[in-house]
Amino acid sequence: MEEPQTRATTVRPAAWGRSRRSLAGAAALLVTAGTLAACGSDGGGASSLTWYINPDAGGQAEIASRCTEASGGRYTIETAVLPRDAASQREQLIRRLAANDASIDLMSLDPPFIPEFAEAGFLAPVPEDVAERVTEDVVESAIEGSTWRDELVAVPFWANTQVLWYRTSVAEAAGLDMSQPVTWEQIVEAAESQGKLVGAQGARAESLTVWFNALIESAGGSIIAENAEDPEDIQLGLDTPEGQRATEIMQLVAESEAAGAAFSTSNEDSSATGFESENGGFNVNYPFVYPRALGAVEAGTMDASVPEDYAAAVYPRVDEDTEAAPPYGGINLGVGAFSESPELAYEAAECIVEDENQAYYFVTNGNPASATSVYDDEEVLEAFPMAPVIRESLELAAPRPQSPYYNEISVGIQRSYHPPSTVDPGSTGEQANELITAVLAKEDLL
Repeated sequence: MEEPQTRATTVRPAAWGRSRRSLAGAAALLVTAGTLAACGSDGGGASSLTWYINPDAGGQAEIASRCTEASGGRYTIETAVLPRDAASQREQLIRRLAANDASIDLMSLDPPFIPEFAEAGFLAPVPEDVAERVTEDVVESAIEGSTWRDELVAVPFWANTQVLWYRTSVAEAAGLDMSQPVTWEQIVEAAESQGKLVGAQGARAESLTVWFNALIESAGGSIIAENAEDPEDIQLGLDTPEGQRATEIMQLVAESEAAGAAFSTSNEDSSATGFESENGGFNVNYPFVYPRALGAVEAGTMDASVPEDYAAAVYPRVDEDTEAAPPYGGINLGVGAFSESPELAYEAAECIVEDENQAYYFVTNGNPASATSVYDDEEVLEAFPMAPVIRESLELAAPRPQSPYYNEISVGIQRSYHPPSTVDPGSTGEQANELITAVLAKEDLL
């Protein structure tokens, strides 16, 4: 565990300088297309590696270039950009790997899909010495998210989490002490007393599953109560006291005056927009909220006083005496089972996740590191004054359900708990249990 950290960090952009400019550029620049590499290479042979990446602000391509240079000619890394959303990334990789595609040497994987890839035999085994090195001084949630059947099957890269963003002026006016843990009830009450918004992700999308999972884990439960090899034997924890408590919080937020009129279509971007407005009060969201605001100031579309009013704290608690379990996300690195050079691919993966590269990626692309030492880096602290809160959140974070059937479970959650304003603590969990169980037993379709 990390050393004790202050639970709330006021964000004051006192020294924007070069870090601020790089963050502003990352907020504005997004890689939207790439040419997918064909199998093999004309000149590179086995030393030419292809890394399939999620779209970002150019950070992974730069790290690929750095590691190519550092290899001293042992390998080169070319990047191939996947679609923007995680579901489409999964679909494209699954289809290619099902066809034994040898062009996939490295791939950036969304953690919830890792068990499915591992179970299907699409990931090359992680050598024991590599597993030992890449899990040293890494936040526990990133290790859990890279593990399936008690074995490390992917390399932890960057680890994302949500924090509780708040306006210091709103919290102070409401008399809310943000130096102490706060509950969902407290922030809803504070926001309503000031006529402000509480932002969360209520849209029928993966973000809704992320929110509900954080709520049920914070209540002491889990979406999957008991895992099993046979999908028909998986026991869900939705119709439990913990599931009901999570539903109560979802209902509380969605039905409150602080939710806003478009809560049922709210995603990460739109809830960040609400937080930036004059009605902004509180927002559970990822660290990108901060560089996004700095980018808007740089572009002249936002007054500097707005991000000066930002602060961050650990995710709200469901119950006062129980620690929160914030969302865990990010990207981990898988090596394709059909790669012609798995040893070199793992050598490259170790280079990619070196502390220096994780710090660079954090500062320039806003993606938090899985390595704990990065949170003490001076450039990281300058760019993200709330880095200690992010680290604390990652140590508390809980992965989404780990199952080869995650896609079916997540879509079932989205179908059952949307719109959030219609959920019923007494019946929604039972209905969701029945639907997802039937889907897993191939008795129903989503």
